Amino acid sequence: MPTLDRHEDVFVLDLGDGENRFHPDWLAEVGSALDEVERAEGPRALVTAATGKYFSNGLDLNWLSEHGEQALDYVVSVHGLFARVLSLPMITVAALQGHTFAAGAMLSLAHDFRVMRADRGFWCLPESEINIPFTPGMSALIQSRLTPRVAHEAMTTARRYGGQDAAAAGIVDQATEENAVRATALELAKTHAAKAGPALGTIKTRMYPEALKALGDKENPMG
Repeated sequence: MPTLDRHEDVFVLDLGDGENRFHPDWLAEVGSALDEVERAEGPRALVTAATGKYFSNGLDLNWLSEHGEQALDYVVSVHGLFARVLSLPMITVAALQGHTFAAGAMLSLAHDFRVMRADRGFWCLPESEINIPFTPGMSALIQSRLTPRVAHEAMTTARRYGGQDAAAAGIVDQATEENAVRATALELAKTHAAKAGPALGTIKTRMYPEALKALGDKENPMG
């Protein structure tokens, strides 16, 4: 399950050491951690990381198949996580030490910056291969954070980007050695910790109004 630590002005949210799929309990734990981060005062930033082979494999499709009657509420909660991270009033950095797929990849895009392992692991939006369309909110998030060309390729072809390719495409900001991913993310976040506050939150909210509006649609979240 997710854990939260603090290194001076930087909070580190570790998503876990498994596939880190978005089980409702997992989502609740992440939400509680973000509550603590937002309650803090003074300079602060957030690094979201994980331990092991995966950063996140996205939606918990097994749980969803067994609880289909809760699908709409589940999607609303996932959208809420994306919107919350996208608009957090502090600098956020995703440290991608392992596979980052589907909704996990979208969660990484909700962060301000991304640092990825260069030699192993993939960043991928596999929805076209597994025949699951993106929700309007997901589409808006992806297209707000990637160039049109890269978003088109990633969304329609399910290409698996290694670290170097992801950096070249602008999906991630840096690709580095495995043992440097988290440290690089921490240093980047620390550099910008003093910017935390309402003004930064307002800046982000005004940068991404369409994505936040689509992610906030609770009446028809799946289109």
